[in-house]
Amino acid sequence: MMHESELQYHIRCRRGDLGGYCILPGDPGRVSLIAAYLDNAAEVAHNREYTTFTGTLLGEKVSICSTGIGGPSAAIAVEELAACGVHTFIRVGTCGGISTIVRPGDVIIASGAVRQDGTSREYAPIEFPAVPDFDVLFALKTAAEAERFNYHIGVVQSKDSFYGQHSPERMATSSELLAKWEAWKRLGVLCSEMEAAAIFTVGATLGVRCGAVFHCVWNQERENQGIADDVHEFNTDKAIRTAIGAIATMISG
Repeated sequence: MMHESELQYHIRCRRGDLGGYCILPGDPGRVSLIAAYLDNAAEVAHNREYTTFTGTLLGEKVSICSTGIGGPSAAIAVEELAACGVHTFIRVGTCGGISTIVRPGDVIIASGAVRQDGTSREYAPIEFPAVPDFDVLFALKTAAEAERFNYHIGVVQSKDSFYGQHSPERMATSSELLAKWEAWKRLGVLCSEMEAAAIFTVGATLGVRCGAVFHCVWNQERENQGIADDVHEFNTDKAIRTAIGAIATMISG
């Protein structure tokens, strides 16, 4: 076990490099986009999928660290960032809609995550719920309302296999995958993504605060039902602004 003052093995950061708040995009390419909302932001480390910047917001140090795709690498990031003193995490990413109320371009704030992943099972029994910290959730809601975004709050699905969702029929486990997808639809799960369950469960294990906000790229269920959407929406700025606004709210107290 590495001492907290040591250089962390994967993210290549140590205490002093980071703020108490950290935004977690998956894509390293989004780190600089988020950093543009901070003052005096600069890169502090880059290794593998982990690109880390630190700047300030309202005078408070805030960091951004990319996690790559999926629960295993996200869990590593949270573990090592927490060892460096981060106490509050907000996952910012993209998702695909499940509920037909979710349109491309909408903001999704997770109130919980379906643990259809492997990483969270190594941290907690499956009966334990993957849920965000209430204060982080409320700050995200406050920020989305202040921006007047079209947003939804609810349960999201966290999976390990992107193609297990998008091409379930060709998998040997197709009957199980399709049955579970139908269950999520009936239960009103809002969208599908790949990291929230792991982040929430790791956060609970470490005693740190976590939340998650997503940008809906498209909704395959709306498409399947013949509901016309103009475009697939790839601009994640609304989700980023929601996360930045939430951190500002928490800093201001």
